[in-house]
Amino acid sequence: MLIAAVDTTTQAGSVALVRDDRVVASFSGEAATPHAERLPGDLTALLASHRLSLADVDVFAVATGPGSFTGLRIGIAAVQGLAFALGKLVVAVSALEALATAVAATDPGGHPVGVWMDARRHEVFSAAFQPERGHDDSVLPSLGCLEEAAVGLPALTLDRWCQMPWFSALRWVGDGTAVYRQLLAGRLPSGVASSAQAPAIAPWVGRIGARRAAAGQAVHPHAIQPIYVRRPDVELARARRQARG
Repeated sequence: MLIAAVDTTTQAGSVALVRDDRVVASFSGEAATPHAERLPGDLTALLASHRLSLADVDVFAVATGPGSFTGLRIGIAAVQGLAFALGKLVVAVSALEALATAVAATDPGGHPVGVWMDARRHEVFSAAFQPERGHDDSVLPSLGCLEEAAVGLPALTLDRWCQMPWFSALRWVGDGTAVYRQLLAGRLPSGVASSAQAPAIAPWVGRIGARRAAAGQAVHPHAIQPIYVRRPDVELARARRQARG
């Protein structure tokens, strides 16, 4: 089964091809070029470099957030358009889950994983996960959710997490851990491992997508919805106007 995966939750974004559980190829974009100018060109170019075409894709997988509203809309719309045109199914994958899976897949100790993505506005998108079973590098770990996706001030998020029994064992990942490195350095217990360099997400979106597609969890394109976490600006502005009467 060939999976074509797309991530536009970050400015750079990435695309990947996954066959069953094996990453065939991946490509990270250039942050200076908008996603709208790169899709679906990056994906078709990656396919062509392996003598494949869009018609060879069995299922599409897409990171559905959280992330930039514009980026999410472009990525989801591109995948939906391709899937509709080709009559293919789609798997939606949380970017937070994909990042956590990247860390858990290389941690034989099965430690919990904390994900912080830079949400701008001095906030982070966050979530925490626990690998549910033993695994090795050739098996994609399953994750249980310790804390659902949220958005908030880093200091308040850290205050909340410090009260959790899993906090001291966390492995960290995401660009938010790099942006707020000084805050974390002052609060993390000694010996806590950190993986602040966030990996490209698309290969992990593709691997998770392959597993879910094999389990019959792929859906029709129209069923894909973004994970915003933060309310859109237009809704916040409307709420402020209503509050003022």
